[in-house]
Amino acid sequence: MSRLSGISVSTTWDPASIGDDAEAEVDVTVPGAKLGDMAFVSLEVDTQDLVISAAVTAANTVTVVLANTGGSARDLASHTVNVKVVPKDAFFN
Repeated sequence: MSRLSGISVSTTWDPASIGDDAEAEVDVTVPGAKLGDMAFVSLEVDTQDLVISAAVTAANTVTVVLANTGGSARDLASHTVNVKVVPKDAFFN
């Protein structure tokens, strides 16, 4: 599969309880990811209104962030995080 079709990985994550106006993050190793590439993420658990984002933050690394703006602490169960990185060239060339 070519790099232009994207690189997908999955990992298990069990974040600690996330207080109001707090964040939890995890770095996911994605071989071949480069700064400027597009990162997409999905969780296999109810996100309980948490805001989720992902970005390539270094070569081969995607940082996934859960941000709590909901007014009270949230505690997600252990779950699978799915990350896909697509090179910017697939969108912007």
